[in-house]
Amino acid sequence: MRWDGQAIGADDGALPGLERAGLVRSVRTPEFAGITFHEVTAKSALSKVPAMSRMPFRWTVNPYRGCSHACSYCLAPSTPVLLADGTQRPIGALRVGDEIVGTAPHGAYRRYVRTRVLDRWTTRKRAYRVTLADGTRLVASGDHRFLTERGWRHVVGGPGRRAHLALGDVLVGPGAAALADGGVALEGRDVTGGDALRVDSLEALDGPGEESELVDITTGTRDFVAAGVVSHNCFARPTHQYLDLDAGEDFDREVVVKVNVDEVLRAELARRSWGREPVALGTNTDPYQRAEGRYRLMPGIIDALAGSGTPLSVLTKGTLLRRDLPLLAGAASRVEVGIGVSLALLDPALQASVEPGTPSPRARLDLIRAVRDAGLPCGVMVAPVLPWLTDSTRALTDLLDAVKDAGATGVTVLPLHLKPGTREWYMSWLAREHPRLVPGYERVYARGAYASKAYRSWLWDRVRPMLEVRGFAVSGHRGPAGVEGRYRRGELGGLGDTHRGTAPPTDGAYPVGSLAGVASQQGTRSGHDGALAGMPVDGGGLDVVGGGVDQVLF
Repeated sequence: MRWDGQAIGADDGALPGLERAGLVRSVRTPEFAGITFHEVTAKSALSKVPAMSRMPFRWTVNPYRGCSHACSYCLAPSTPVLLADGTQRPIGALRVGDEIVGTAPHGAYRRYVRTRVLDRWTTRKRAYRVTLADGTRLVASGDHRFLTERGWRHVVGGPGRRAHLALGDVLVGPGAAALADGGVALEGRDVTGGDALRVDSLEALDGPGEESELVDITTGTRDFVAAGVVSHNCFARPTHQYLDLDAGEDFDREVVVKVNVDEVLRAELARRSWGREPVALGTNTDPYQRAEGRYRLMPGIIDALAGSGTPLSVLTKGTLLRRDLPLLAGAASRVEVGIGVSLALLDPALQASVEPGTPSPRARLDLIRAVRDAGLPCGVMVAPVLPWLTDSTRALTDLLDAVKDAGATGVTVLPLHLKPGTREWYMSWLAREHPRLVPGYERVYARGAYASKAYRSWLWDRVRPMLEVRGFAVSGHRGPAGVEGRYRRGELGGLGDTHRGTAPPTDGAYPVGSLAGVASQQGTRSGHDGALAGMPVDGGGLDVVGGGVDQVLF
């Protein structure tokens, strides 16, 4: 099918307000089933990361807004949401700033806490009705997730064999009946379920191609209580908002393409005020997602940055990067270029189970090899390391040997983080696939999202000699040295400091080659060797952008 023949009218209601963003046309094509591309003429290309951000760079360019891998979650406008005062209000009537009830981890359990509505928007999607044993009816999109006794479940299945609701699943929450009279005080109480919240039926309300108006919110806890059950919100939108991008409807199956991004970028880079600071690509949505094969925006971006003397980094899992390796190699003769790839494991069966939808380990190793063959650096994030699954001497040895053989310039090894949302999904997957490991994980992650200090130290003691013998010594890690703010000088021992090489790496450590350095006015590199100030030691600041290093950057 010819791409031009798939253009649709700009007034189809998919993304109200896009005309104000410079909408040129919208395109749907069988090649990208279920996705609409909205081509816009952007007014700006460079996005400045706010000063409060913990990200290790200040500038980013995102040629695409939204991604075919993004999740979206939404409910019928009439769905009642529990407010902090114990009353309920339809989700369609909520406003930014409203105080509502969410949940937060407490040891191995969850408790109800107060939170606020950070954003609200409407969309149109195919709707499904979930009926519970107590008669509660929930109308939601197939992408929406509810918390069950087996963890988070989408309403229906989808790409990547995602976990979804089945008849007999028991949702958790206070239940609609308990909230009917209002004034229920839940704050501080444990989150539980019960037979009354058992899924009795699940049916599609809209036929194929039909859609209903639905509403979603973003909250401070990434969840809320809807019709008496715990419901997930969309946390990808705060990423847009946090990086000065619109957090509106344009993330729902709709990819906004800045077709003039290279032209606008050239104009911005030509300003006398531009200081040629490093620019990171791939920080919000992957610049080498499938649509790049059609739009070819990256070649112009690379040429514009290199031509202006601006260092650049590309962080991606996309093998389409191979296409632009000659351009990137040419850019590296003018400015510093960083390339980063994440690779957590080699076992194809385990990868298909825990990382469905990502390029295979072999494909990513081939990508690393191709980057190095082009004469470019390539840092590798071995993240996340999964306790009892990928942390054995054999698994780590094989992976590091493969990464070394592929020619990686640096490696950083980081253990799994189980942040809210991720924790429920992962633990339910673990209980299903490896139930004997659940007690061990409950011990290692008993205090929250991060592995215990004892585990981190144990892992580092095992990994450090492996790195050193393969030429990935501790001093090979890039750490934001001399950082002000949340950092204290000397806090990152073992990340490039040859006098203190005993501490395990933190989320602030990036492997050599993954980030471009900063050129001083005299033409020499700055002392932090490529990683800018801002990443927190414990990684906690990444909560505001929806995930850990691997999720946000790669």
